Amino acid sequence: MAREAALVFGLQVVSVGNLVVGGAGKTPLVIFLARWALASGLRVAVLSRGYGRAGRGPVDFDVTSLPDERRCGDEPRLIARKAPGARLYVDSDRLGAATRAKAQGAQVAILDDGFQHRRLARDVDLLVEVPGASTHVLPLGPFREPVGSRRRATVRWNGPSPNDPAGELVVRRLVDASGRVATPRRVVALTGIARPQRFLTTVRGLGLEVVGAWHFPDHHRFSASELTRVSSDATRLGAVIVTTEKDRERLPPSFQSVTVETTLSVTRGLDVLARVLGWPEACAAKATMEEGAP
Repeated sequence: MAREAALVFGLQVVSVGNLVVGGAGKTPLVIFLARWALASGLRVAVLSRGYGRAGRGPVDFDVTSLPDERRCGDEPRLIARKAPGARLYVDSDRLGAATRAKAQGAQVAILDDGFQHRRLARDVDLLVEVPGASTHVLPLGPFREPVGSRRRATVRWNGPSPNDPAGELVVRRLVDASGRVATPRRVVALTGIARPQRFLTTVRGLGLEVVGAWHFPDHHRFSASELTRVSSDATRLGAVIVTTEKDRERLPPSFQSVTVETTLSVTRGLDVLARVLGWPEACAAKATMEEGAP
């Protein structure tokens, strides 16, 4: 018999998950929701298992105390940077993390990649859809569980209904390793993400000429020799290395590259989300502002 999900009283739990393996776009939505909740005056925790990290023990932190990526994972570090004010709880025991978060004053916990995690009860289940994906279950297709599981969702993000909330990633700027705005023309792409072709489409959409590309598995930890080869390739081609925000978290601070910084823009259904979450719709506008903006 399945164990009943546990409640953490006084803590609103919002799960963001998906049915397919990798590359659904959960992290930008988690960041958007965390910023929205913060703008609404709520104390926010983000619960993550820290997929791809080398460490195993619990790690709790915020943007003022970023741990090494190997201890916490690339996505938690990125979330902390882009949602300053939120506290990250990286722990395979999500119920234990939620309990710690509540004890430390959190009012909202955003459960990253939580659709298949049944141990912690949630108030809202946001299912991130990937339009056009094959509906076969692993190993024949990308689905983690049968498509009928969609019935568990409170809201389907990017779903087929006109009332389903949806959004798109918008490029905010390109920055170099020191944080300065960059304007390259010829680039070599470097990625360790699940769907690199989507990133290449974004880069080409900026008018950049992609003259080379190095793609590694999702959450890949780049070796020194790999980075040397990529840098040599870019030099030979007279190009600048361009990478994603998530990949930047796994690169050495001294590695010379340009990062494409993005923000999530809600294109429809913001009123639906506001009603389901119980958060002020007007505060959602602040979720897309540049970090540090009033």
